[in-house]
Amino acid sequence: MKKQVIVLMLFLWSTLAAFAQNDPPAQKLLDEVSKKYDAYKTIQSNFGFSAQQAKGESYVDQGTLFLNKSKNQYRIQLNSQELISDGKATYSVLKEDKEVQIADADNSSSSIGPNNLFTFYKSGFKYVSADDERVAGEVLNVIELSPIDTKNNYFKIKLRINKNKHIHDVLIFDKSGARYTYTIKTLYVNNTLANSNFTFNKANYPNYELVDLR
Repeated sequence: MKKQVIVLMLFLWSTLAAFAQNDPPAQKLLDEVSKKYDAYKTIQSNFGFSAQQAKGESYVDQGTLFLNKSKNQYRIQLNSQELISDGKATYSVLKEDKEVQIADADNSSSSIGPNNLFTFYKSGFKYVSADDERVAGEVLNVIELSPIDTKNNYFKIKLRINKNKHIHDVLIFDKSGARYTYTIKTLYVNNTLANSNFTFNKANYPNYELVDLR
């Protein structure tokens, strides 16, 4: 199940097709959300992750995201793994396997990664507004997105947005029948983030095998 987390994170790097729009109210809301996130220079967020497989197997994890947009730097910390990018290389730390995979950072505008984790929906999707939903007394706007590229492993993404025009959670519907959910629990923006957050230090991972894929 933990392997599924890496597989899921990889969807963020998928190259997307051309922009499409078919629901003006949904577009208006997404434009408002995008405008907010585009104004943030740094983001720190605590999030929850859950995976539910078609056969009933489930997995739950907690994570933290550090993002420095101007330098294309990020760090995603989960209990089972870490993803670290200094803007030049990306280090995928697989804790269970005691392995670190090193690859070139992909900073192109045509691919999706943590730098636009909160605005991935801006291209490559058709979208439509759905009925509002209430969670813990809070009313959330709901937008359902379907990828233009039907070769993707997922066929629908459900995006719920709170009154502050921030993303509350993202639910991904996989073609296998699995469901993956990211829930944004806290969001801190435009704070100064230490450079050490975006630096891979081999000394912190003794006895880990380094696999250079560059």
